[in-house]
Amino acid sequence: MTTSVLYRATFLHTPTSPFAVPDALHAQEDGGLLVDSGGVIQEAGDFAAVRAAQPDVPVTDLRGGLLLPGFVDTHVHYPQVRVIGGLGLPLLAWLDHEALPEEARLADDVYARSVAQDFLRGLVGAGTTTALVFGSHFASAVHIFFEEAARVGLRAVAGQVVSDRLLRDELHTTPERAYAEGKALIERWHGVGRALYAVTPRFSLSASEGILAACAALMTEFPEVRFTSHINENVREVEVVRSLFPEARDYLDTYERAGLVSDRAVLAHNVHPSDRELGVMAASGCTAAHCPCSNSALGSGFFPLQRHLTAGVRVSLGSDVGGGTGFSLLKEGLQAHFMQNLMGEAGVALSPAHLLYLATLAGAQALGLEGQVGSFEPGKAFDAVHLAPPPGTPLDAALRHAPSPERALAAAFATGTAGDVAGVWIGGERVTLG
Repeated sequence: MTTSVLYRATFLHTPTSPFAVPDALHAQEDGGLLVDSGGVIQEAGDFAAVRAAQPDVPVTDLRGGLLLPGFVDTHVHYPQVRVIGGLGLPLLAWLDHEALPEEARLADDVYARSVAQDFLRGLVGAGTTTALVFGSHFASAVHIFFEEAARVGLRAVAGQVVSDRLLRDELHTTPERAYAEGKALIERWHGVGRALYAVTPRFSLSASEGILAACAALMTEFPEVRFTSHINENVREVEVVRSLFPEARDYLDTYERAGLVSDRAVLAHNVHPSDRELGVMAASGCTAAHCPCSNSALGSGFFPLQRHLTAGVRVSLGSDVGGGTGFSLLKEGLQAHFMQNLMGEAGVALSPAHLLYLATLAGAQALGLEGQVGSFEPGKAFDAVHLAPPPGTPLDAALRHAPSPERALAAAFATGTAGDVAGVWIGGERVTLG
């Protein structure tokens, strides 16, 4: 950007959590967002008021749709974009038959780059501007991913996936190599542009104590990097982990004993947690990344959101991708709504405000980026997604006749798709996907 811009739009955001503050949803039906030349929001409010104070700033008119903060996906696998749709299999069988053969192909750098490009087009095209990305088992493919993410402008928090057992041989590493390759990637990419690094053992099923110790060494040496892995996704997976770590109290304890559970940690799924695990996650500030479409597609189970909230565990959304049904956090929010409704008294009634929070600010908080993104508050970067459905679509009709912005937001989650994304901005720059 070369000058300030005033965006005129119906915009909605959640500066605070609606799980804690009932009126957390802020909506401006004819709103104005003043964004400076550096892509930072300077003013947010009623358009007429902002315009009166800034009469000479050029206006970008985005009326006729909804402007939302850019979505924050806190669990998504880069190598899996081409295996979406492997329905009908439970987790471990799906990994063996669908995900892992494809992940092995990323040893080829040319193939890895084309996958990264497909992945980024899908992710940003769905309105996601920040993502915690499960990378590849191959260091070169992770390097390629960071290159492509920088070209697009994505706020990418990503890392090399490390395992040393129970996968395909070509996906295995050693603790020494995991440490050395992770250190090199951190020194090259962490904090460069919008990139951040996440130490990423695949899960305790495929990561021995030695691998987890190597991950802990990286976390100690580089105290600003993030940590992510899987936990308690599938009943059979939990049983196998229990057999591999007979001295551990539960699945979380396999990470806990290595010193990996902290407020820098995001653990995906957590469909089958114990009360002890929830207590430790809450006390440490660790986040659970809820992936409702994947949990449904793989038959993993119903996410116990109420138990997480009661324990004080932070929760955000993830698309998972290969095990799920695509990149759209609108769809993930809708599926979360469905699943909680089906749980009866054990579920949580999720309003559109809850869904928007989970797809935006909750993810920013999980990644320690809430001071930069996740809402339209002054001082934050202008990361935004403009939903403007094509004429004649159900969402177009719903938006044109919605009695309020809140009702329009509900319609966006109910029927919105990536095809309704008319524009995406990251740091004030409109993203162009080639």
